[in-house]
Amino acid sequence: MKIMKTGIMFILVLISVLCCKAQFPGPVGALSTTAMYKDSAAFVNWAKTCVVNRGYQDIANAGAGYVSVGADTNGTGKVGHNPVVSLGDGGVAILTFQPPISNGPGPDFAVFENAFDNAFLELAFVEVSSDGSHYVRFPAVSNTSTLTQIGPFDASGDATKLHNLAGKYKVDYGTPFDLQELSTVQGLNIGAITHVKIVDVVGAVQAPYATYDKNNHPVNDPYPTAFASGGFDLDAVGVIHQSVVSVKEYGFENIFYVYPNPATDVVYIMATKDEDVKEIEVSDMCGRVVFRGADQMISTREWTSGLYWFKMTSAKGTSTIKKIVKQ
Repeated sequence: MKIMKTGIMFILVLISVLCCKAQFPGPVGALSTTAMYKDSAAFVNWAKTCVVNRGYQDIANAGAGYVSVGADTNGTGKVGHNPVVSLGDGGVAILTFQPPISNGPGPDFAVFENAFDNAFLELAFVEVSSDGSHYVRFPAVSNTSTLTQIGPFDASGDATKLHNLAGKYKVDYGTPFDLQELSTVQGLNIGAITHVKIVDVVGAVQAPYATYDKNNHPVNDPYPTAFASGGFDLDAVGVIHQSVVSVKEYGFENIFYVYPNPATDVVYIMATKDEDVKEIEVSDMCGRVVFRGADQMISTREWTSGLYWFKMTSAKGTSTIKKIVKQ
């Protein structure tokens, strides 16, 4: 009987370890990160409007009142142009976009929070709508242990255990979301997303205030955060793909092509007009410049798989931005 109990305990511990294993892209600075820097050329637009329904400073103590830091409009525009707006426990922000967000290769938009480092992470669920009425939530996963509640000042967040949760990355770096994940949802037009809803994760691991991921696992983040700036602090939502993208909207003349796309070992630059290449600058999803020069044949063998943006400037000063996928 003792051997059987020991075996059962071992299995339970193993299950616990597996459930809390690290399996998703890492924090800013890690090779595996998908964090997107605020100044990345990937971003072509930002939220136009934002309406916030504030949550409590502490959902278990309604008498403490609601959070109050920031104005609703702080959720609009580019990262850093406005202060943040705090959502509070279970608070909700609804943002609109014009033109709508569309599905493209790789991530389609990114949500920014203001965490001051890679470990103090305040999280939120993300939902989208193509009609402003019916919302679909991205399937969020939190493999963070729930054996101990993360306290209000505990820096114990781990990006490798989080997926499809806004706030996974620190200030100035957005958490990307790919609409392709929702392509099978009936009634949702992923080619024209007009609304994005951000829902604060309360962070409590015990009922009745716990909030749950797609696996019915409580999402553990700092709780309680019983102050005026408690909960998820929305900084901005950046658009990567939008349904109406023209040369004029990018602000660049279309004078160069980059091929092949997708790329494997090498890419070539070709001018469509009588232009000479003055400079080519290539940046990755995190805004890091991986190439700068004037070569019209560029090796991509050392680049990691993902999206890259080519900014090509001619001797006349005209420019084009092109996006390629590195396989």
